[in-house]
Amino acid sequence: MAPPTTSDPLVPLLDLPGVRDAVAEVRSGLAELHNHPVNRRGWAATAAEAQIRAARASAALDGARLDTPVDDPITDPVLAGAVRAAEEIGKLLGTWRSAPLQALARLHLVAAADLVPDERRTGELGRPNASAEVSARLALLADLVAGGTRVPAPVLVAVVHGELLTLEPFPSANGVVARAAARLTAIVTGLDQKGLAVPEVGHLRNRSAYREAAAGFASGTPEGLTKWILHCCAQWGTGIREGHSIADARA
Repeated sequence: MAPPTTSDPLVPLLDLPGVRDAVAEVRSGLAELHNHPVNRRGWAATAAEAQIRAARASAALDGARLDTPVDDPITDPVLAGAVRAAEEIGKLLGTWRSAPLQALARLHLVAAADLVPDERRTGELGRPNASAEVSARLALLADLVAGGTRVPAPVLVAVVHGELLTLEPFPSANGVVARAAARLTAIVTGLDQKGLAVPEVGHLRNRSAYREAAAGFASGTPEGLTKWILHCCAQWGTGIREGHSIADARA
């Protein structure tokens, strides 16, 4: 994350080339998705399917195999964790604004439950790296999520996502946690209040660009930050089209 240069450390990101236009496009596309006739009268079913697709795409980005039917029992531990994290989002909406670090701990606990041996569960699940740098950056991120910034929601969502990927604060499941936290941020900020879009599908379809853009964010350079934010906004476009396909199938 770029070092703070104003009282709101994210404001300078709005002046990066293309960011304001990309933000406007995301907002416009999401407004159309929420106004889809099916979503006006029965958005919950669209949201439920979007949640499933988001969890599967997120898990695949971390190496889970998706070659088993959706209705079969889940045996892959990464996929099982991603599904649990997705299901937990609805329970964490209030906590994310009031106690973001507590919410992150909970997301890790459910996401990594099948990845940590029993003898290490107490010491690892929900416990971030205690180094001074990680603790300080997590504290800053928590302040931003709790109301410390007024930048448009697509920018905040991208920062939450990129910062957690960069920090890797937990011993495992950091990718799943980062994407779940980004989705949680999008819902809480009202960007995608009902969770109808599936940007995770875009990240999966463009996984090489995703990794490259995330590395750019980690570099902290203006060019790297620009690349990451524009990449995230572009995947909202893919996720919006995915959301329309879900709604269209129910029309």
